[in-house]
Parts: sequence; structure tokens; C-alpha cells
Amino acid sequence: MRLLLVEDDRMIGDSLVRGLGDDGYHVDWVRDGVAATAALADAAANFALVLLDWGLPRQSGIEVLRELRARHSLVPVLMITARDTLEDRVQGLDAGADDYLVKPFALAEVKARIRSLLRRHEARASAELVHGTLVLDPVRHEVRLRGAPVAITPREFALLRVLLSRPGAVHSRTQLEQSLYGWSEAIDSNVIEVIIHTVRRKLGAAIIDNVRGVGWRIGAPP
Repeated sequence: MRLLLVEDDRMIGDSLVRGLGDDGYHVDWVRDGVAATAALADAAANFALVLLDWGLPRQSGIEVLRELRARHSLVPVLMITARDTLEDRVQGLDAGADDYLVKPFALAEVKARIRSLLRRHEARASAELVHGTLVLDPVRHEVRLRGAPVAITPREFALLRVLLSRPGAVHSRTQLEQSLYGWSEAIDSNVIEVIIHTVRRKLGAAIIDNVRGVGWRIGAPP
């Protein structure tokens, strides 16, 4: 799962990247507000959650948050900041933060807040994606074919979810890579083909169409 960390303190940033990485999150880290706004404007990035500091160079976290919500983005935002007055908390939540955590904080609490926000977000977007006899359940994080569960990896699940969310749309290699991997991760040139091959083996060769020279889209219903 891909997270965006917006934090200019190197020690805090390093700690969060390492600690969240240990739990399987892919954390992209930017250090100023302008870079954060650019990252969040990239629809292909598909972040599951944003950890946002308030006091940032070039553009404040509150400004980043207001621009994000002005674009009607529903991505969960956990504001992490040293500003601890009641007025600060109210301002942050009113600007669109889903939760507010004051520094210094324990890594265990950050992880718990992230899990809580992701559960709430999944509950709002809990509709199953149905494609013929194929069902993808975002809440249970499972795939069923003709009523039977299919063993599937997190990356295979993520790829299927991207394709099923926009039936008929063709997704390029770059778009799929950005949806499945963080910026700092080394990606083999054929990794998307490998994931698609395993999905086809499990669900049927026709489940994903290759549009030559362009990319891939969801194929015929099984």
C-alpha cells in the first residue's frame, strides 16, 4: 500500500519511512509543500493515505491540504505537527484533515492511526467490484471466482483493483507501476508482465487484454 509522507525533518522522516516499511507500506517522502502538491496532483500515484506536516518550506501543510480538498480528493490525511493548541487542532480538522497527531509521537500510535483511517476509508469505498463471475471485495481484501476464493498476492490484488475500477480504460505500464510501487523502489522492467501472467494463470487468460503498444485493460468477464 502506497503512502505519501510530507515531512521536512530528516530524523522524523527516516524513522517513519523505516518503521512503516517494516509493516509493508511503500512510503514516498517529499520535504516541502510545493513538492507535496505536485505529488498529490498526479492521479496515477494513487496514494492510500497522506501523512502531512504543518510547518513545511515553500508551502504550509494547511495550504497543501486546502488545495487537495478543493480538488475534491477523498484521500485520508493524517496531520502530524508540533502545533498543539486547541485552535490549531480545530483549524487542521476544518481544513480537511481526517486525524491530527501532535509531535513527539510514538511510532506504534502512528501505525494505529493509519490503520484506523484506512479502515474508515475502506468502509466508505466498500462496494464490491463485479466482473461476470469475478468479484473483488475491497473490505475483505479477497477475490472470488464463481463463488470460490482465489489465493492472490497484494500486488496482484492491487493491479486487478486498478483495472476493474475503470472497465474499458487502457492503463499504460507507467500508470500501473506508479499505482503498485513507490518512487524509491527498484522495479524490474518486466514486473508488470510477470504480475499479469500470474493473474491470467489464476483467473483465465482472457481476464486482461493487452492493447499492443499502449497498455492493458480488463478483458472479457470469466
